[in-house]
Amino acid sequence: MYKLSAGPVAYNLSVEALLKATQLPVEDLQDADYQKCIQLFTLEQDDQLVGVVGIELHDHYALLRSLAIADSERGQGLGALLLKHAEEAAHILGVKELYLLTTTATPFFSRLGYQLVDRAMAPAAIAQSKQFAGICPSSATFMYKQLAQSIS
Repeated sequence: MYKLSAGPVAYNLSVEALLKATQLPVEDLQDADYQKCIQLFTLEQDDQLVGVVGIELHDHYALLRSLAIADSERGQGLGALLLKHAEEAAHILGVKELYLLTTTATPFFSRLGYQLVDRAMAPAAIAQSKQFAGICPSSATFMYKQLAQSIS
């Protein structure tokens, strides 16, 4: 049985291993000061970490990041489940718009209501994030979703 974390979890070695296994960056997650604006949520099966997602909070905006599902668990809708969990958490925290950068998952996010947006239109807080400003390549697709309209 799968179990979502009830609230944010601390960055740890299991999270780091999953992110590295799915080729997602971890550099900024290792920065204790930067971790203060990031909330991570996990999905476990039999006390084994099988998924993680993060939201990086910037007032009424947030950057969705680090959505990863273990290879052995893919194709079961768990990515969508974790994404919905992160969206609900962001909405509760007052986030109105959720942004993301992706190099591989544009169709996945499009199916779940995210729209393409020009990087030049990024709110200043998002544009200044470590992910946007340098960790993700400039060729990454930039997308967003208005949460106030998508979560009831």
